[in-house]
Amino acid sequence: MTVRVGIVGASGFVGGELLRILLNHPHVDVRVATSREFKGEYVFRVHPHLRGRTMLKFVEPSIDIISRECDYVFLAVPHGQSVNLVPKLLEVGIKVLDLSADYRLKDPEAYVKWYGWEKPHPYPDILKKAVYGLPEIHRDDIRNAQLVAVPGCMATAGILSLLPLVKYGIIELSRIVIDVKIGSSGAGAHAPRLDLHSYRTYVVRPYEVVEHRHIAEIEQELSYVANRPVQVAFTPHAVDIVRGILATSHSWAIKPISEPELWKIFRAVYGNEPFIRIAKDKSGLHRYPDVKYVIGSNYCDVGFEIDKRTGRIVTFAAIDNLMKGAAGQAVQCFNIMLKIDEKTALDITPLFPV
Repeated sequence: MTVRVGIVGASGFVGGELLRILLNHPHVDVRVATSREFKGEYVFRVHPHLRGRTMLKFVEPSIDIISRECDYVFLAVPHGQSVNLVPKLLEVGIKVLDLSADYRLKDPEAYVKWYGWEKPHPYPDILKKAVYGLPEIHRDDIRNAQLVAVPGCMATAGILSLLPLVKYGIIELSRIVIDVKIGSSGAGAHAPRLDLHSYRTYVVRPYEVVEHRHIAEIEQELSYVANRPVQVAFTPHAVDIVRGILATSHSWAIKPISEPELWKIFRAVYGNEPFIRIAKDKSGLHRYPDVKYVIGSNYCDVGFEIDKRTGRIVTFAAIDNLMKGAAGQAVQCFNIMLKIDEKTALDITPLFPV
């Protein structure tokens, strides 16, 4: 089985990662890679790590070309650019994996609050049918989806750090704090001034300290799991690394809990997940999750600790923001849609040292 695939917005960091993965996928023929900025140019001249891997050239985005050449399309475009493109792609029978935020939130009004849109989402019916692309929660729905809304990178880390605690109802759902550290690639290939090397080096800089847009995804998905409202406080920090996200989440147990009980809960939720590893050691150099040991892979390393004095549970999730936080997760969802092994083209050991 081979399916024809296109990538819209293929010249950015996420587009490059999609190409790197899909060019090695045994069931994929990459037919289209679009870029307005680099149309007519060889892909490897923008993504030099792909030299010798493909002679594909970038083309102007075109529904006619995509509908003629593709069965599946990955949309790696900025927020606000997918909203009107998705309906056209679905209309011609193409299955879509959208890596923007345009179809992640179920409430049409939420786009006014969290993304500054002037009006509610213009396609509420499509929004309702879109599947949030986090396999650890929505695997069965992803399998039969026509449109997958791939989660945000920091939302992925935040949700996965807390999922076992929320699923088993052992914490206060209105008293959760998530602290995130993220690398510079999270700002994209056209980063603003503060993400240029001269500003980013030696930095641990908080930004969007309150009301960050990823809160909407985190609360939406954890509330779905809990079957009642979940409220989180969330603050990200820009740090001096290129790739990676570490989420440190603080929550408070409803009643005292032991470490063996937490181990049991985490294993129950993640024991069979192909890309979740529990990092919780009593000895050695690497006792908790660390982004350094997931770089280049689709793994999410999770861990935990109990603060018995205050009843606080500290949980961690470390991911590569361009992989499990974007391209890797999208391909994992794509594999589920194809009904093949989720690890296909993603069974990649992290790089070390980096």
